[in-house]
Amino acid sequence: MKQRKVVVTGLGMLSPIGHSVEESWQNALAGKSGIHKVEAFDASAFSSQIWGTVKNFDGGEYVSPKERKKFAEFVQYGMHAAGQAVADAGLKSGSLDYSRVGVAIGSGIGGLNAIENAHLAWQKGGPRRIPPSFIPGAIINMISGIVSIQHGFTGPNFSIVTACTTGTHNIGYSARSIAWGDADVMVCGGAEMASTVLGLGGFAAMRALSTRNDEPEKASRPWDKDRDGFVLGEGAGVLVLESEEHAKARGARIYAELAGFGVSGDAHHITLPDPECKGWNTCITNAMRDAEVNPEDIDYVNAHATSTPAGDELEAKGITTAFGEENAKGLLVSATKSMTGHLLGATGAVEAIFSILAIRDNIVPPTINLDNPIDTVLDLVPHKAREAEIKTVMSNSFGFGGTNGTLIFKEI
Repeated sequence: MKQRKVVVTGLGMLSPIGHSVEESWQNALAGKSGIHKVEAFDASAFSSQIWGTVKNFDGGEYVSPKERKKFAEFVQYGMHAAGQAVADAGLKSGSLDYSRVGVAIGSGIGGLNAIENAHLAWQKGGPRRIPPSFIPGAIINMISGIVSIQHGFTGPNFSIVTACTTGTHNIGYSARSIAWGDADVMVCGGAEMASTVLGLGGFAAMRALSTRNDEPEKASRPWDKDRDGFVLGEGAGVLVLESEEHAKARGARIYAELAGFGVSGDAHHITLPDPECKGWNTCITNAMRDAEVNPEDIDYVNAHATSTPAGDELEAKGITTAFGEENAKGLLVSATKSMTGHLLGATGAVEAIFSILAIRDNIVPPTINLDNPIDTVLDLVPHKAREAEIKTVMSNSFGFGGTNGTLIFKEI
């Protein structure tokens, strides 16, 4: 990533706490939870009956009524966030070489709802009832495909799929596409909508979800001793990355530099993290090396912290080990999943945006529901947002299969 400096010039978001970047950010700073009871179907037989959905989504100016019928919801969410990011970056104004603009937006699961609906249609009416748009409307790379078609971007076009690290990996490898000279601009991130019968049932069958059904807003509680699992969420996050030279030449507003990207694998278990945190340490260390920063340079960490009994404590241990205990003492670390729930393939991009806004506004979003914190030297920013001088931020994402990703953003 050292060939060309990469900067962030556009942001777009759709989440359980807002239909835009600013709405989601203000609600995160206010500690507002987006978790609620399942209303889409009778979930009384499910162990977990809560989730964080995007409410009252109508496509807005970025998804037409015809496209809403054709594409699965996760594609629509990606289109919506990408439209916001492209507009925010001003990519449609002035003259751009669109062959130098690429798209990389992925998803962890993809069109689960479309698959369920197509199967039900076949059961009720046979193969002729399966919609012709089923396959192209549900495959994961269709977000990147339709966004490139909408805007005419003919640069690199791909969709990395790495479970809950999807958004982070699409952003990181988009930055490298720019650094290596394959593109000048990349529209990148992740989108997810697995809030369906099979999505809820599948994660519940793994006993991965919170069953605090009577207190939805208190169910996602990273690092709290009474946490009992994550809460399924949905949404999308998209960033516009650009070479610094290109951004300055067209007078673009720059949010931050994407200074470092780290990746690694646990090689341990399909769903559980390595208890020795070796993979996470490698990932975090790789990102700091790539960014050419030391642990004491990091002002804030937006953690992956999903609210699971196993993962949260190990991540705190992994951060402490990677930073060294002296540097980790009092380090500001918070979990915005306490408010959004776990957005799976979208989570890395949404949390990258929150990290960038922490630099912009010099404020750290809180970890809500942290009433009885685990024993750690980290400052987990309980309950309320914290004002602080924030120049360099780390955002962590870890996924099933032992896939890891870390991004580092710096003030510019």
